Amino acid sequence: MTERKQFRAIKGTRDILPPDSSLWNWFEQGARDVFESYNYREIRLPIFEETELFSRSVGLETEVVSKEMYTFNPDENPFTPQYGKLEHELFVAGATYSLRPEATASVCRAYIEHGMHTLPGNVKLYYMGPMFRRERPQKGRYRQFYQIGAEVLGQSDAPAIDAELIEMLMVFFARVGLTKTTLYVNSIGDKNCRPAYVERLREELRKVKDQLRDDSQRRIETNPLRVLDSKLPEEQPIIEKLPRIAEHLCDACREHFAKLKDELKLRRIGYEENWRLVRGLDYYTRTTFEVIAEGLGSQNAVCGGGRYDGLVKLLSGPPTKGIGFAIGSDRSILSIQEGGAAPKLGGLSVFIAWMGEAAYLGGVGIARKLRAAGLSVELPPEEMKFKKALGLADKLGARYALILGEDEITAGKFTLKNMADGAQRKYSEGQLLEYLESERRGSG
Repeated sequence: MTERKQFRAIKGTRDILPPDSSLWNWFEQGARDVFESYNYREIRLPIFEETELFSRSVGLETEVVSKEMYTFNPDENPFTPQYGKLEHELFVAGATYSLRPEATASVCRAYIEHGMHTLPGNVKLYYMGPMFRRERPQKGRYRQFYQIGAEVLGQSDAPAIDAELIEMLMVFFARVGLTKTTLYVNSIGDKNCRPAYVERLREELRKVKDQLRDDSQRRIETNPLRVLDSKLPEEQPIIEKLPRIAEHLCDACREHFAKLKDELKLRRIGYEENWRLVRGLDYYTRTTFEVIAEGLGSQNAVCGGGRYDGLVKLLSGPPTKGIGFAIGSDRSILSIQEGGAAPKLGGLSVFIAWMGEAAYLGGVGIARKLRAAGLSVELPPEEMKFKKALGLADKLGARYALILGEDEITAGKFTLKNMADGAQRKYSEGQLLEYLESERRGSG
């Protein structure tokens, strides 16, 4: 007999199971609450786009585009005969498509496609969901990973916009207990001063090329700013001697960065300047920032962001200023768990232990009312002896057991057992609903 294959999650992906999924829901809901208090609204984006969207925005020479994207070509991958013609009609002839490695390009595409530049004021959006990159899986890094991001698109590049976005981010981290963090900020200039700095940096790197590893040598010509991201110990003394962008900013960029730091101080946001913070994507300009957290080893960045004033125009949209960030949900939640800040969430509120047909009928009714009041309720589908039912309630982690037997039905009273201390009290239906709802509000 042939042994059947046992399927497993693909390497670099994983299942998020209960109770961890409750923690993820809590984390994401916290983001929604904080972001919407700053007047951001959610945008939901496709999971794949035309490859050219990412190659034009992220940059052909970045590792994300050149090495890490999951790309497919409908013309080279035949579909099943019954759907083949229909599927090909859905795609652009000759185009390739990629699972999204990040979401800022998709947000900008949607901004252009739907004419959102005509909306009043700044367009403030947030998103959350899976991204995909072909990277070596390691702690806190997966090939299917999750991000929560926010973007501001409009006609102004006022430093106050940058500062409020960063403030919102740090307020969210504080809310979810991610407090052992460090915020780094930098300015990488704009089209007026950045190109000259990049060339100066390239010239200096060529002088020490033989002392660098292969990746850094290649980046000298393709994207010299990425050399500053190197974590190799042997390259650190070399990098420390390289020219710094702060010394090459034009007056406008220097003034913008100074005002940003003033705004952060006004909002009582602590930060450190990091001249090596250049970000890996081509569309960044001026403000860049990053947040790192304790307990994650070398992969300790939980958020990165910055300004991208030319991206919308690059994608054939109207001249638009933009700034945003992306939070790595996987790493952030891991840091919360390892730091002991994860809250005790949800769980089963009430297990209904019933015996007898009349008790079952009463159980169905009270279960519906308790659930309508926002409580989590387990009603066994089959009759169980009370001892066994209470044992199951304990194993399921129920906070209370609601005991329903002939005596309770006859008296019109419900026996509620506190599973933590074993205390029991009898309640009328109204009293029971009032008590459990007040308990839910108190623990919520």
